Amino acid sequence: MNDLDTMARIREACLELPEVVEKSFGGHTAPSFRVRDKLFVMTSEDGLYMTFKAGPGVQEALIAESPERFFVPKYVGSKGWVGARLDVEQDWDELAELIEESYRLIAPKRLVNLLDRE
Repeated sequence: MNDLDTMARIREACLELPEVVEKSFGGHTAPSFRVRDKLFVMTSEDGLYMTFKAGPGVQEALIAESPERFFVPKYVGSKGWVGARLDVEQDWDELAELIEESYRLIAPKRLVNLLDRE
């Protein structure tokens, strides 16, 4: 899979969620995704990984189960965010679920409820 396919999959998983916009983070050019201007998925400038918010214990479980796929990212890892390597084989159904869960942790309850009704 090439970089364009990888980014297209991430973009599709994010933009299908209510009120999500793609907006770069700070001075970066890599795609990042927000709901109500709050980040829930960021990609690296080199396209080698993405980061997402995870619930309590999820970061540790993912890394313990698949350290070749997941890692603790710099700066936001201490706040429960998880890094997913994009230069290795990934389970895209699992990543889509993790992206949705990150959204649910960040989005206002009204939008989460809207997602649950769909």
